[in-house]
This record gives sequence, structure tokens and C-alpha cells, in this order.
Amino acid sequence: MPTMKKDIHPDYHEITVEMTDGTTFQTRSTYGSAGDVLKLGIDTKTHPAWTGVHRLVDSGGQLAKFRKRFKDFGLKE
Repeated sequence: MPTMKKDIHPDYHEITVEMTDGTTFQTRSTYGSAGDVLKLGIDTKTHPAWTGVHRLVDSGGQLAKFRKRFKDFGLKE
């Protein structure tokens, strides 16, 4: 049986993943170091692709600028 090359593979270890609602689970990953916590900013409980709820986020006033420019078109949120 062929052997793997030495010293070229990333360290694969156990980490904790923290969901946006605070729940956690253990998994194996190459992220960080053994025992690290990966805190998710978006996951299946908050992402519109899974929840079906779409929110408009205004970054730098772009949304307000768009609404002002196209207010006469009767666009609904």
C-alpha cells in the first residue's frame, strides 16, 4: 500500500463551530488550531437562501439613495 508524503498535509484537528444562535457542535477541520472556536456570522438559520426571508441592508446610504431616486416608481419593500 502506498504511503502519503510526509510534511505536506495540513494539520487536521477537532474544532468547535458556534452558530449565530449560540449553539455549538464539534467537527474536524484544518481551520486554526486544535480546540479553536469558529464563530459563524451567517448560517442556515439566518441566511435568506434557507430562511426565505430577504432583508435589505443599507451600506453607506446606498439603499436610501436608491429609494430617493426611484420613489415615484411605487416600489415596495
